[in-house]
Amino acid sequence: MSTTTMATPIEVMPGTIAFYADIGCPWAHLAHHRLVAARHRLGLTESVGIDIRPFPLELVNDMATPKLILDAEVPVAGGAEPAAGWQMWQARAHDYPVTTILAMEAVEVAKDQGLEASATFDRALRRALFGQSRNISMRHEVLAVAEACGLDVDAIRAGLVSGRAHAYIEEQVPLCRGEAVQGSPTLFFPDGTSVHNPGITMRWHDAQGVGFPVIDRDDPSVYADLLHRALS
Repeated sequence: MSTTTMATPIEVMPGTIAFYADIGCPWAHLAHHRLVAARHRLGLTESVGIDIRPFPLELVNDMATPKLILDAEVPVAGGAEPAAGWQMWQARAHDYPVTTILAMEAVEVAKDQGLEASATFDRALRRALFGQSRNISMRHEVLAVAEACGLDVDAIRAGLVSGRAHAYIEEQVPLCRGEAVQGSPTLFFPDGTSVHNPGITMRWHDAQGVGFPVIDRDDPSVYADLLHRALS
């Protein structure tokens, strides 16, 4: 996944970054952590909002993301940003989540409690998966993470039961299959530009699921510029 900047037709409110990603993507976990850390470091937490939008890889690819690929990516992404929270999968193999749709629906429902609440919830779900080996395809796990974030759990449960966020996720599939959203993660800005996998240029050594990813370039400093781009 390389870093590129391009103009897009996706509208983003001033002072906001639209963050398209799958919750089960290690590179998105790394990017979300770096974005929030840079925002805090620059004193921009109150000035720049993060609008989490779904990139449902399993619907885009018509398959669950192979665990062999994730097992190769996690040590590389984790080594690049250990503070995000990582571990190799510690639970039983058959408890590994093969879907993240329910978790993404819950993040969308949480927007009723504010963008910041939704983004915090999203980050906690990623840490639950990658750092705590929890099966976030299960509703009780998703709701437990919501409770730990201090969210209105009953409201999120009701939103999941109604299924009202599922249509929105389905609507993103054609967008994510097109040229606008280049992959998970892709960040969009009010000036109409976007950046895919910020600061990182990488390649695979051998085939995915056989070899391993290699990071050729990693520049976390780009997040400062991206945050200021959201303000401009």
